[in-house]
Amino acid sequence: MSQIHWFPGHMKKALNEIEEKIRLVDVVIEILDARAPLSSINPEFEKRIQNKKKLVVISKSDLADPNETKKWAFYFKNKVNSLLILNLNDPKSEKLISGEVLKLGEEKHKKEISKGMKPQPIKAMIIGIPNVGKSSLINRIAKRNAAGVQNKPGFTRGEQYIMVNKDFILLDTPGVLPMNYEDKEHAVNLALLGSIREEILPNEELVKHLIKYLNKNYPNALVERFDIDDLSDPIIVSNKVAIKRGLITNGEYDLNKANFLILKEFKEGKLGRITLEKSL
Repeated sequence: MSQIHWFPGHMKKALNEIEEKIRLVDVVIEILDARAPLSSINPEFEKRIQNKKKLVVISKSDLADPNETKKWAFYFKNKVNSLLILNLNDPKSEKLISGEVLKLGEEKHKKEISKGMKPQPIKAMIIGIPNVGKSSLINRIAKRNAAGVQNKPGFTRGEQYIMVNKDFILLDTPGVLPMNYEDKEHAVNLALLGSIREEILPNEELVKHLIKYLNKNYPNALVERFDIDDLSDPIIVSNKVAIKRGLITNGEYDLNKANFLILKEFKEGKLGRITLEKSL
């Protein structure tokens, strides 16, 4: 499989809307997943952001390998205007994001003051691929359930403006994936994170990829959870998980249920703090 295509009609519409609205905002906030920062970059955004100031938020740091997250922070630090590494469940994230947005808007405010104008709120557009935590971030900084939260890619379909405070207005946008993935590794990473719908890549293939990666990089990931210390054969691993959890269908251990469980527990961080991409 050389390329993986995943570009529903609503994503094309969302990209067009981002391109249309980008001229109205002062700052762009891009959300990346700490477990696969490069895979969660959408090059289509870069074509549309133009010269807007950008705050990159690396989210879900609580689920990622902290040592790898430090390396990724160093990698991105000089490539963007501003960078935050966040666990979006942390109440402090609201102040940190608002603070960085206002810093990036200082130049705009100074220009307005110099013209005798009253400083206007900074308009920030939030972008990201599906399921990287955009809705959770919005709810945190807006202090209310401003955006629906659901652990499914493509849940936020429309745009909405949110008044964060008197100095900061946020424009939410739907999650958008690239038109295709020439690098299959990136697509597999995003499927493991739940950013690509499960039907695009079969669970069996995803589990094989995950077990192979864990065997090389996190060999003890399944010891505590499933009492499995040999990850050399993904099928044997799935079978042991089925036995351990009593996953039986028609009197036989069900590997499909085991694969679903392994992926679910990885996404939820129950296998430990794991990063799927090593820093460059």
